[in-house]
Amino acid sequence: MCGRYVITNAVTKTKNIVKTAINVQDSDNYNAHPYQNLPVVKKYKNGNTVENLKWGIIPSWAKQKDFKALINARLETIDEKVSFKKLIKTQRCVVVADGFYEWKRTKDNKIPYYFFRNDKKTIFIAAIYDEGQFCMITEEASQNISEIHHRQPVILYEKDIDKYLNIEHFSSTFLKECNKVSLTFHEISKDVNKPTNNSPSLIQQI
Repeated sequence: MCGRYVITNAVTKTKNIVKTAINVQDSDNYNAHPYQNLPVVKKYKNGNTVENLKWGIIPSWAKQKDFKALINARLETIDEKVSFKKLIKTQRCVVVADGFYEWKRTKDNKIPYYFFRNDKKTIFIAAIYDEGQFCMITEEASQNISEIHHRQPVILYEKDIDKYLNIEHFSSTFLKECNKVSLTFHEISKDVNKPTNNSPSLIQQI
């Protein structure tokens, strides 16, 4: 699953694909984590916007006060799960990121890595939303990523964003069939393990 990521200057990075920014300003977040308000692209009749939603969906039917927010949805089962099957049809959004973090489990340790596009361009992650909250969509990791972790976010090319956001399209099929973005990665400091740490040093290779 994806539980942390990096986003810097979201307004600037989405200026070619959105019409307006709603309560979002260019800023740097090198340790974006669940329950934070974070920038996503949403589609409206008069154009796309970038706006902040809280990462993690608590379904309206959840009655338990301690219900753990859903931060990731599996692409393979998204059309079947009661928490997601309606949202993928009508309430899609795209998360804006520079890169994301994942941890490789060993017998005695968890080693953090930073993942980003080979061309270092902005990452656009397919997602769904509900009542001011969002959830990323993940899929089985590509071959080079799988040596670190078995899952990865579903990442779109910029040219495919509008196709995904268009609710007239059957989106899960599109996500399974669209061309995938190539990623690379490197090991980073364990400073990233603490969510309150937030600086460019977190993504530096060690």
